[in-house]
Amino acid sequence: MNFNIAQLFGIANLPVRLIIGLMSGTSMDGLDVALCRIEGSGMNTKVSLLEFETVPYSDEVKAKIRTVFAKQVIDFQQLVLLNEWVGTLHGTMVNQCLKGWEVEAEEISVIASHGQTVFHAPFHQHNIEGFGNATLQIGDGDHVAVATCIITISDFRQKHIAAGGEGAPLAVYGDYLIFSKMGENRIMLNMGGIGNFTFLPQDCDANKVFVSDTGPGNTIMDAYMSKYFGLAYDKDAAVASAGMMNQNLLDALLNQSFFELPFPKTTGPEVFNLQYLIDAQSVSKTLDLRHEDVMATLNFFSAKTIATAVQNVIQSQSFHIYVSGGGAHNPLLMRSLQTLLPNCSFQETSILGISGDAKEAILFAVLANETLCGGNTNYGNRTSVPSVSMGKISFPR
Repeated sequence: MNFNIAQLFGIANLPVRLIIGLMSGTSMDGLDVALCRIEGSGMNTKVSLLEFETVPYSDEVKAKIRTVFAKQVIDFQQLVLLNEWVGTLHGTMVNQCLKGWEVEAEEISVIASHGQTVFHAPFHQHNIEGFGNATLQIGDGDHVAVATCIITISDFRQKHIAAGGEGAPLAVYGDYLIFSKMGENRIMLNMGGIGNFTFLPQDCDANKVFVSDTGPGNTIMDAYMSKYFGLAYDKDAAVASAGMMNQNLLDALLNQSFFELPFPKTTGPEVFNLQYLIDAQSVSKTLDLRHEDVMATLNFFSAKTIATAVQNVIQSQSFHIYVSGGGAHNPLLMRSLQTLLPNCSFQETSILGISGDAKEAILFAVLANETLCGGNTNYGNRTSVPSVSMGKISFPR
């Protein structure tokens, strides 16, 4: 038997696995690195977060990635070069974390690497006949494996698409295995660059579980703050709180076919970006709005689209909503959500034992664990949540 296969077989049969989950989202703040202790699989999965760190991207790294990020016209050579470069960069960041945590590479079972999404293209977005859903994440898994000397599982989204899905959001798999609770209706709401939620019914029926994007989370707000204030985001919603929401601009922002699509659905900054805002301002004749008023409107736009999506699912039922992502730290956004969804309780996922900031990295560690020794959960015959094992395996040698 090949040494690598034998090693993989041994890892799959361990009672406990140490898995590092990696996640870099559309906000491109940096690489989330979560060291997880995982026992069991499927509905018997038990996860403990041992260490967590967000290794920030430098301005140089962000600039390099933005040359190909969410653009239809790019330098193809730059994309090819970045695929390998980001993989090695992520591997180096993992090594940096391991050194700081005083953990040896030999102690780690596998790395679960999401990579960096640079373009997301579901069919409803591109509408090109003869082509289906597509997505692309750079940060090659082989380069992560070689840089760290640790088996790496990566490129999770492609199997989801091959099985008929849109490749996102994948949170449903980890959310269902970790957070489902008999007798409690739950919504796991993540507000990163794009907002998404997982629906977890109180009867824990896997056939009813699904996840969907809602539209923009922080992506337009962050881009606006970067352009006009030179800041990565609106800390504590200070700028938005100093402004007034403009109804005409809000109506124009809401005039997008994505919001009329049935659940589940996906989107990205390819649609919701600064140009989308400029177009809405042009239509609504609000190009002369104060920056504070624009930010107040964008903040409520995110809250409104998230609340509408959730309300369409829960109807009049009572639900517990657990929030994560950067939006969970935005007080104005959270106040608006509570106002728009008065019958729901809001708490951060940390109350369930999982840090909201680390949640997505942890979820990919759980997906890798399922690739190794799970994959038996039946989500029914749905293209939106196919019952498949995801991830490609890269050996360090």
